[in-house]
Amino acid sequence: MSFVAPGTGWPDDPATADTPVALDPEDVRRLAAGSGTLAELTAGQSVCRACPRLVEWREEVAEVKRRAFADETYWGRPVPGWGDERPRILLVGLAPAAHGGNRTGRIFTGDRSGDWLFASLYRTGLAAQETSTYAGDGQKLLGTRVLASVRCAPPANKPAPEEKAACFPWMAREMALVAEDVRVIVALGGYAWQAMWPALKDAGYALPRSRPPFGHGAEAEIRYGDAPVTLLGCYHPSQQNTFTGRVTAQMLDDVFSRARSLAV
Repeated sequence: MSFVAPGTGWPDDPATADTPVALDPEDVRRLAAGSGTLAELTAGQSVCRACPRLVEWREEVAEVKRRAFADETYWGRPVPGWGDERPRILLVGLAPAAHGGNRTGRIFTGDRSGDWLFASLYRTGLAAQETSTYAGDGQKLLGTRVLASVRCAPPANKPAPEEKAACFPWMAREMALVAEDVRVIVALGGYAWQAMWPALKDAGYALPRSRPPFGHGAEAEIRYGDAPVTLLGCYHPSQQNTFTGRVTAQMLDDVFSRARSLAV
């Protein structure tokens, strides 16, 4: 089998052998809308098979593996949101990496981007450890939750429009389930900034008429009921950005320090 079967003992696996599996976009809409808790929602996310191209790719990667990880078992399933169940801060990314989250079972772990991200979260008081390399490694997010707009690792890191649309209900429902507590939402990259606006609307947030442009440190205020919520833009800590100096450790720390101060 080229993926970890649900309920077989993988650390922090939210699903069991009895978790309903979405086989098409309509299933995703139905199961996401019917999820009354984060536990139920993340279980459904983690076994989804609604996008044939993504299913084939994530499982092929888990079978072939990268040479550096040849002796490891790959998760090979959709990567659910994780972190605080009542977060003040929500981090939104695009999709897991083929040999990162698709291997570890935890979004933003197991690659250089994750190394940069968690080091900054630790320095700014939003993570219990400086690193996170696999599910069950003791890492804990403090008042913070991480999710992605697409839950499966896509070929060339580029999900197709129909795949983004199919995964959309998972994202919108997760945002809705934590909305009462969230006061800051950080978009990690321009694609995440674009993806989260329709999800925020679907989740019940009041949005401005025109969408503010993305930029590092960009801020926009929206509302959930009577509560103000701040959106923050943050360049993605990809190797392309960190190697070229477009993103520095201080730049990440500045955004997450700002997020923490706004969330208090």
